[in-house]
Amino acid sequence: MTEPDRLRILFVTARYLPSVGGVEIHAHEVATRLARAGHQVTVLTALTHGVLDDREELDGVEVLRVKAWLKNRDYYLSPAVYRSIRRADVDIVHCHGYYTFLAPLAMSAALRSRVPYVVTFHGRGHSSLLRRNLRGPQELALRPLLSRAAGLIALSEREREFYQRTLRLPKSSFTIIPGGADLAGDADSDDVAPEPDLIVSVGRAVRLKGHQRIIAALPRIAEARPQVRLRICGDGPAAGELRRLAARLDVSDRVAIGAIPFAERADFIRTLRSAALVVSLSDSEAQPLAALEAAYLRRPLLVTEAPGLNDVVEAGFAVGVPLDATSEAVAEHVIEQLERPRPIQYGSLPTWDECAMRIRQLYASVRRDRR
Repeated sequence: MTEPDRLRILFVTARYLPSVGGVEIHAHEVATRLARAGHQVTVLTALTHGVLDDREELDGVEVLRVKAWLKNRDYYLSPAVYRSIRRADVDIVHCHGYYTFLAPLAMSAALRSRVPYVVTFHGRGHSSLLRRNLRGPQELALRPLLSRAAGLIALSEREREFYQRTLRLPKSSFTIIPGGADLAGDADSDDVAPEPDLIVSVGRAVRLKGHQRIIAALPRIAEARPQVRLRICGDGPAAGELRRLAARLDVSDRVAIGAIPFAERADFIRTLRSAALVVSLSDSEAQPLAALEAAYLRRPLLVTEAPGLNDVVEAGFAVGVPLDATSEAVAEHVIEQLERPRPIQYGSLPTWDECAMRIRQLYASVRRDRR
């Protein structure tokens, strides 16, 4: 890559590795590919663990962590973000997510510094009903900043349509760039055989992800499948609530809850491969990364017919269950998939290389426009 083509890129995201979630993985997969392509990539994020370094290099990407207030409530108010961007010597700022205080601070600082910025929405769901109800006013309050972005990235056509309508912005403001579904290193797990009674539910331990739905269905599932076990690959503020629910339903011995660190990605892939059934019973998903990864590994998949996940059902990758289905109905769907899994029509899935390439093209068009 010639020096004039090399970009200095600053990602801004509330959480980054070693925290694991859809946004964190998305940012990591794109950042590392941009760095390998020869660009200088820095990730600016909140310091969510006191034992982490303020500055380190991960897979060719510089990671800067700044102190944030209210991080335990995921508001992430951090004046240091504004100061860091004002001092930064970069060509473009890329905000991942808009739902914490970091995004408006980053956009305001970039605007003041006359640095172009782009925003990837990453959906609007939240476990708190209050926070979900505040999304509309929040989006309208951010509209002046979002309208001045050099690019707005939606993960799907459905998401693009929603934000275009909500923000009252022209279609030309948006670019649809889905994240990838491919899992690096999956070939190392080819010898893993599915366990007939293992159900895997992936996602942070928050109510939005719907883990409580599969736990509530376990007593009925266990009647038909006495050896059934549930592995929840995720941790978060609702983990204790999920364990209490399992205890109340007398299925604690069947349920294991815990995140698999990103550094142990091979273990995560083996866990998915060993599942007789993967479930994603979320209230909504911007892009259902966990479901798409299960589809990539050709695992039987059961999802709620909810925003974002409907796309997976319509594509033929999964079987759907109504979002308002009773625990009994969820159990019957699970039992049917364990005993007589419906054939899945697998098609092409997006890849992280494609995602990074299209983001790189967007950056290039932004630079051309500025010139």
